[in-house]
Amino acid sequence: MSADIVWLFVMALAVFTCILSGVPVLLAVAGAPTLIALLAAMAGDFDLLYFQAVPQRVFGIMSNPLLLAVPLFVFMGLILEKSRQAERMLKSLTTALGGHKAALALSVVLVSALIAASTGIIGATIVMLGTITLPALLSAGVNKHMSSGLICASGTLGQIIPPSIVLILLGDQVSNAYFEAQQEAGNFAPDPVTVGDLFAGALIPGLLLVALYGAYVLLRLRGSAAENDRENDRADVSALELVTNIAPTLGLIVAVLGSILVGIATPTEAASVGVAGAILIAASGRGGMPARLATACAGLAVLLLLLRRADLFGLDFDAGHISWSAVTLFSLMLTGAAFGLLLASSASLLRGGVLLQALKETVTITGMIFGIVMAASILSLVFRGFDGDEHVAELLNALPGGAWGMLVLTMLVIFLLGFILEFVEIIFIVVPIVGPIILQSDISPVWFAVLIAMNLQTSFLTPPFGFALFYFRSVAPAEIRTTDVYLAVIPFVAIQLLALGLVAAFPALATFLPEVLF
Repeated sequence: MSADIVWLFVMALAVFTCILSGVPVLLAVAGAPTLIALLAAMAGDFDLLYFQAVPQRVFGIMSNPLLLAVPLFVFMGLILEKSRQAERMLKSLTTALGGHKAALALSVVLVSALIAASTGIIGATIVMLGTITLPALLSAGVNKHMSSGLICASGTLGQIIPPSIVLILLGDQVSNAYFEAQQEAGNFAPDPVTVGDLFAGALIPGLLLVALYGAYVLLRLRGSAAENDRENDRADVSALELVTNIAPTLGLIVAVLGSILVGIATPTEAASVGVAGAILIAASGRGGMPARLATACAGLAVLLLLLRRADLFGLDFDAGHISWSAVTLFSLMLTGAAFGLLLASSASLLRGGVLLQALKETVTITGMIFGIVMAASILSLVFRGFDGDEHVAELLNALPGGAWGMLVLTMLVIFLLGFILEFVEIIFIVVPIVGPIILQSDISPVWFAVLIAMNLQTSFLTPPFGFALFYFRSVAPAEIRTTDVYLAVIPFVAIQLLALGLVAAFPALATFLPEVLF
């Protein structure tokens, strides 16, 4: 066994030991490899010149326009959560569909899918579901295991249903891995892999997972009525109230996701539109003058879009050309007015404390993500310094089944790592190592990325470090023990693996929509 392999084993052991001992992930992922590299350098087995690439890598991460979509989507989701718009939507639909065990449980799945496509913040979603729907599920006679598992699993849908932070981060890494793989194979002008491709690729698998959850709920709770008469003790929800609480969020989903899928906007541009839309929705929920300002701003935005579609706007954004006319001046006046109304809506959220809370949490979450990304780049450098990429390539090429054997092993490793690591760490540790090797074959990079995303979703439910379990435990009553939660998620992990198997067996589920759209 060569010295490089020994040092690689020592580094892996050091990283996992630090993570499991409670050392902050950022320090564990960056600090342990750095320490091992220094020790190896003193033994003459590592060249410290590799660390000269760290500033360049950090600069590349911070200047990557794609990753700018991460804080924007986080901010969009937090605004909807802090303004209680997502909660109003959840309460309305849950109440409208309540009165029956299966209907009540199914409403949790449906609302979770809507929230997933608008917020994607797992912690906020699960805490909200646990606070609002858990008492209703239990009082309707749904047992604690079914209720707990349903809430935990439904809360993770935001990681596969676009727009998703997982897909954005995967898009960056898979794109780099695919480009490197194609260069290695002699193709120096490969078709780029975009986040839009991944959003389109993950849409059908995400809806498939929602359908499987719904089918499981109906199978388990079919024909069962609530133990208490929920028709008498619940508040009625009018059709107008239901539409008012749900339509704005649906409109935002269509605007953000639709603009990406049809190629009108990049993910970063769509995310900025999503932030503006979330601000208007949150302001409209406050009633009074903020609601009127938000409605007027939305109306102006629609009018500007119509002028643009009719080629009356007078601005050619692609060529940077302005055709001055009365309509152009009118459009610019409308744009200024819309921007002023957006600022006024933001000011109302600032006074209400919504905007500041969302900004603070966005900075915290984004800092955590980008810190891990930079730490993972240091780990990757040290890994390559020990010729880890070559050793992994030799191992994978020795597997039976060729590229498919590599893919199966990779999926197994990711699933096992999900028990102890976060999705960000897995993405930035595993994909740069195995991606360039696997993607040299005829395996579709979009299909590969979607399989990884579905696999990573299980990491939120698998004990002992599944974050969905921690969030649910914080709002669950004392009679629901931690072991109950662990047992409750087993059927849903099995459903996720079933969905993963279906997408693996039928790649068209992930590749059909991107091929049609792009």
